[in-house]
Amino acid sequence: MTSPAGLAASLGRRRACWHAGVCLAVLSGALYLARRHWPALESGAGRLAVADQGWLLTGAAAAVGTWAASALAQQGAVVRRLPGVRLVAAQFAASAANHLLPAGLGAGAVNLRFLMRCGLPAARAAGALAVKATTGAAVRLALIALLAPACPGLLRLPRVSPAAVAVALGVAVLAAVLLATPLWSRCRPALAAVLTDIRALHACPARAAALWCGSLAFAALHALVLIAVTRAVGLPLAPLQVALLYLAASSAAALLPTPGGLGSLDAALALALTAAGTPGAAAASAVLGYRLLTVWLPLLPGLLVLGLLVRRKSL
Repeated sequence: MTSPAGLAASLGRRRACWHAGVCLAVLSGALYLARRHWPALESGAGRLAVADQGWLLTGAAAAVGTWAASALAQQGAVVRRLPGVRLVAAQFAASAANHLLPAGLGAGAVNLRFLMRCGLPAARAAGALAVKATTGAAVRLALIALLAPACPGLLRLPRVSPAAVAVALGVAVLAAVLLATPLWSRCRPALAAVLTDIRALHACPARAAALWCGSLAFAALHALVLIAVTRAVGLPLAPLQVALLYLAASSAAALLPTPGGLGSLDAALALALTAAGTPGAAAASAVLGYRLLTVWLPLLPGLLVLGLLVRRKSL
């Protein structure tokens, strides 16, 4: 008979294989698209090389601000006061780790270890991460709902036949009926703990303000990075339009468990920009510039900070 530990290990291996398979499929598709549209990518890289340096520096400053915003949101998700400098360093390291593992597992693991090192029990630390993630998703949806009326016609939902909608709803209802009881029995304690944490946080106005303001600043600063890059390469899109396109594309890319959204976010951003009327080369230069400022330039320093935190037993 299989022990609980062996069963958990088996489930963990299956989950890891599933994530790896999805990652490989998405990244393979991204490589295929990159090869197919290589002339546009090459032209975009050349356009980025002669972009406005002032706007690129503005985007770099906004990218640095995202780590402080993430630290503020993480502090807001915890009633206990966290060490400020180490908290910001942990967010910087988490952003680097997030680009090596799928579906935010890298950032989640780094933040979980950091919170536990700060004295939080594992359940409370996991609950804090869930509160932060839920707040971030709610903020993005609220921003999309707020900006969509200001940019009418910019977001176009794909046409889906009524039959496809009916099939999707039927599958969802069937899955809910089959899984509701076991899932609810397993998730109910965790959900109760998260709701308890949310009530405790909102009983402290300072923590609630940090949670929501940090989540809002994080999304806004990422949008500002893309806005600055589009200005640097001369894209004819208004800042509000770029912000809305980024929020929609990043929300869609979050459904695919690729490391740091690599491949999924790039494709979603490029598709959103081109659907808004941007030429392919210009869209490619904007995506490359955004990725350069938010991923490639901070990656090595972030990994060095991660190693330093581990060495000092902060993680």
